[in-house]
Amino acid sequence: MKWNKITIETTTAAEDMLSYELQEMGIEGVEVEDHVPLSEEDRKIMYVDLLPDEIAPDDGTARISCYIDEQEDLDEMLDKIRAKIEELSAFLPMGTGKITLGTTEEEDWINNWKAFFKPFRLDGNIVIKPTWETLADQKDDDIVIEIDPGTAFGSGSHETTKLCISQLKKYIKPDTELLDVGTGSGILSIIGLKLGARHAMATDIDPNAIRATEENFAINGVAGQAEVHRVNILDETEAREFYENNHGKRYDVIVANILADVIIPLSGIVTPLLTDDGVFITSGIINTMEEAVKEAMLANNFEILEIHHMKDWVSITAKPKK
Repeated sequence: MKWNKITIETTTAAEDMLSYELQEMGIEGVEVEDHVPLSEEDRKIMYVDLLPDEIAPDDGTARISCYIDEQEDLDEMLDKIRAKIEELSAFLPMGTGKITLGTTEEEDWINNWKAFFKPFRLDGNIVIKPTWETLADQKDDDIVIEIDPGTAFGSGSHETTKLCISQLKKYIKPDTELLDVGTGSGILSIIGLKLGARHAMATDIDPNAIRATEENFAINGVAGQAEVHRVNILDETEAREFYENNHGKRYDVIVANILADVIIPLSGIVTPLLTDDGVFITSGIINTMEEAVKEAMLANNFEILEIHHMKDWVSITAKPKK
């Protein structure tokens, strides 16, 4: 079996966002080549002690490679990637955006990365554990989330997810009804339930995300408290059907870890889904779009409660004005 290799020439400023978007498309393995020196934190995460003596100077360029099963529609995936590059170029320097193709024979590369993905802690007592690993240092108050990021979109390690998790810990209560828009792997719904939420409703537009979320709900033992539906909340017809099918249910917490371009219109339609004291937790916002999201929130009668930053990413938490 062969795999089609897609390599994109871009910039270091765009590599994080573009890698994230490729994974959101369902691409399992993404390789990044650049000349950015590793920080001390990076070395610890990657289990790297010694670096090569000669490293080329950082010129701001990067190459991102990913692999597509030869049985998948390559042209369709290329069209999606080109469209995403064009979309991101509106607010990020994307570089040449040149795409080159290659092929590779089936190897164990698709599983080799698992040797480097170990359990890690988020926000104190939340532990993300790969399904194939064992947890040696589990503490009594640990909340352990089992994730297989090879079949899901999002392991919890991305800054946008970390920002959402810290906010969920503040706002989840024992009777919380949670709506997770653009759920991806279902990780935020699972964490919300593990934090004590009564019920979680997860939505996504990607059928692969729906399957991954169902699997992760089952693995983490929360399937009885959670639902997942394929629905585009931004589509007026689909949103109305979703609202009617749920008998006008309102949510105490709505979390959306997506993109600014989705959060901006979402802020204009999400209020009817929130309870009177409900909060809207957002992330996935690149820092260059922070002001635009804030303006949209205020224009749609939201009161901004908190803004948090992590590297190039922003999380905004708001509630409807009374």
